Amino acid sequence: MMGSICSRKRDQPVVEEQVGRAVVSGRYCRTSSSKWLGASSFRRHAVEQLPGAAGKGICPPLLELCISKMCRDIEKHNSLSTLPRDVSQQIFHELVCSQSLSEGSLKAFRDCALEDVGLGDYPCVEDSWMDVICSQGASLLSVDLSGSEVTDAGLDLLKDCLNLQSLIYDYCDRVSEHGLKHISGLSNLKCLSFKRSSAITAEGMCTFSSLFNLEKLDLERCPEIHGGFVHLQGLTKLKSLNVRCCNCITDSDLKAISGLTNLNELQLSNCNITDSGISYLKGLHKLNILNLEGCNVTSACLESISALVALAYLNLNRCKLSDEGCDKFSGLTNLKFLSLGFNNITDASLVHLKGLTNLESLNLDSCKIGDEGLSYLSGFELLKNLELSDTEVGRNGISHLSGLKNLEKLNLSFTLVTDSSLKKLNGLTSLKSLNLDARQITDDGLAAITGLTNLTHLDLFGAQISDSGANVLKHFKNLQSLEICGGLLTDTGVKNLKDLDCLTWLNLSQNCKLTDKSLEVISGLTALVSLNISNSCITDEGLQYLKPLKNLQSLTLESSMVTASEIRKLQTTSLLNLISFRP
Repeated sequence: MMGSICSRKRDQPVVEEQVGRAVVSGRYCRTSSSKWLGASSFRRHAVEQLPGAAGKGICPPLLELCISKMCRDIEKHNSLSTLPRDVSQQIFHELVCSQSLSEGSLKAFRDCALEDVGLGDYPCVEDSWMDVICSQGASLLSVDLSGSEVTDAGLDLLKDCLNLQSLIYDYCDRVSEHGLKHISGLSNLKCLSFKRSSAITAEGMCTFSSLFNLEKLDLERCPEIHGGFVHLQGLTKLKSLNVRCCNCITDSDLKAISGLTNLNELQLSNCNITDSGISYLKGLHKLNILNLEGCNVTSACLESISALVALAYLNLNRCKLSDEGCDKFSGLTNLKFLSLGFNNITDASLVHLKGLTNLESLNLDSCKIGDEGLSYLSGFELLKNLELSDTEVGRNGISHLSGLKNLEKLNLSFTLVTDSSLKKLNGLTSLKSLNLDARQITDDGLAAITGLTNLTHLDLFGAQISDSGANVLKHFKNLQSLEICGGLLTDTGVKNLKDLDCLTWLNLSQNCKLTDKSLEVISGLTALVSLNISNSCITDEGLQYLKPLKNLQSLTLESSMVTASEIRKLQTTSLLNLISFRP
């Protein structure tokens, strides 16, 4: 039973976030509340810095105090239009971050010449808000209405904001094809995003044809856009196009955009694209990022891709690659990021990667790679990230990694690596993240890597680590994230965590012998943001020890003796930052 619980191979396709986009940690699902996990409140900062507050005695700058006061009294002000624009902008941002902005308080911002209105995923935004938003007129440069209830009528009001450069309207289902016509006159738009919108059809995309300054277009998960790329042919400034998870997109659509020679990013994952379609991309010589994950392409597509001399990022995860045709990889000498996970390739393909010495990240997850294949990676001196999960790599293969002095992240989960072979990793002094989720790894394996003192992330989820092995953890003073879920840990072993004061993420689930005494030890780890001790003997009485964890945002105690009502009490009295908890 424990074995099945600890076997957590993540073999399902994951919808990627856009390359380079700053997002909330993937450990939280996209919900209306998760957006606010990382939000900092000006008001809270100011209050905490007041003399006598939380032991701090340094008064914040006068401007922060003023903004904090204005936010507290916002309902008393009919208009903020006489304030300097940068001040009213900060007040607006603070109210949004603290979720204190209402339709009533929004009225105070009429004619304030705000430049940025970021209301993505903010609750209750609808057409009635748009009158004030659009009153910013020519000053308004960016608007994010993601997840809102704004309809065609609301979009219509934007037509007078002629300097608008960015419009984000993701995850909205209240707009129609008719409503799209209202943005056709916004010729200064550089960024436009309509993720997951059924209103975007091939015919409706004719609206985009007049947006000649558009540089970034995001139509991810739009199911009706097949045939609409013909309306993009005149957008010669377009640099980024994202149509991930649009299964309607076929080879003929790529033919329509083959002339957009300024494209440097093209996201096509999980589209209905074949090798033939990729041939239309050969003229896109500025293309730097190409994502084909989950597409119906084979190694034959590399014939066309090899012509993309500027390519630095290539994702071919979950395609239909085999060894035949992989010799074309040798020409992609500018590649820095290459993902080949979940393909039917073997060591024979890796020989063609030997010349890709600029590689910084290589993903071979679930490929049929063994020890011999790793010998071809020995010259990758710039490599920082290597994903070998669920491959046939064993004890002899690890020796080929010893020269990768810049390696920072290594995943050896579900491989054949043994305790004794782990000693060869000690030379990787730059290593910060190590995943050893494999049941054959024991206390001896953990003892073998004590030289990796720079580790900040250590995943031992399914490894057989006992109290004796946990004693070794004292060597890893820089750990920020730790997972030990093999089921052998007791309260005695948890005592070895007391000095890991950099920990922000701790997962001790599946260790069923842990009791309230473990929480007493953990109470000193005040930097913790996430804590998981599911399947344990923790009780309601033990929750008192969590009171010092003021930074805690996520708490998971499923299959324990803790009740949700007691966690809620703790949330309202002591853990004010706690957003997510189970049960």
